[in-house]
Amino acid sequence: MPHTLTIHMMNEEPFVAEIDELPHAVDQVLICNSPRRRDGKDVASFLPEVVTVLVPWHRIAFVEVMPSEVMEDIVTFIRE
Repeated sequence: MPHTLTIHMMNEEPFVAEIDELPHAVDQVLICNSPRRRDGKDVASFLPEVVTVLVPWHRIAFVEVMPSEVMEDIVTFIRE
């Protein structure tokens, strides 16, 4: 099941991409498919025809994993 991520890189604007599976602890790069800005436009630092990007972990500040359909069905604690 693909996961949608928001990738925050060092000194650059974050971008959204999909990955096939979550990375393992021994992975050196994050393999991202269909990279785009959060508003859906092309990322300025990538060519428009780029489909897959390999991002080295030392360039990534942090990664947000967006909820999938399965996660959205889970009831979580809501504080009022």
